[in-house]
Amino acid sequence: VQLVEAGGGLVQAGGSLRVSCTASGLTFDEYVMGWFRQAPGKEREGVSSISWRGGSRYYADYVKGRFTISRDNAKNTVYLQMNSLKPEDTAMYYCAARRLSFKFIPSADYCRGDDFGFWGQGTQVTVSS
Repeated sequence: VQLVEAGGGLVQAGGSLRVSCTASGLTFDEYVMGWFRQAPGKEREGVSSISWRGGSRYYADYVKGRFTISRDNAKNTVYLQMNSLKPEDTAMYYCAARRLSFKFIPSADYCRGDDFGFWGQGTQVTVSS
């Protein structure tokens, strides 16, 4: 299994970025996908997760209303559109995959890193003030 993120970069506060993650080696539509981030000196935190077909989505409070997660199962790709970026959004962003055999409920319990078995290498997002 391989997850490859792309699209990170440097942006000014208030700007937008879209990061993507393309998966291979797994049956993509059998996996819940998640985005996580980790800033230097801080613990990893869950950002967003999305159900198998994209009908249910979870957002952490600190990104709700600014970030949008989506997926294209035909392309084995999950996206995170990030708008109104803030300096505190600066972090390495990771996508991850979790095989889930029961109903996805959009809550923090379904965006815990320990439950995700496959991870990408990360893409850096830096927001300047």
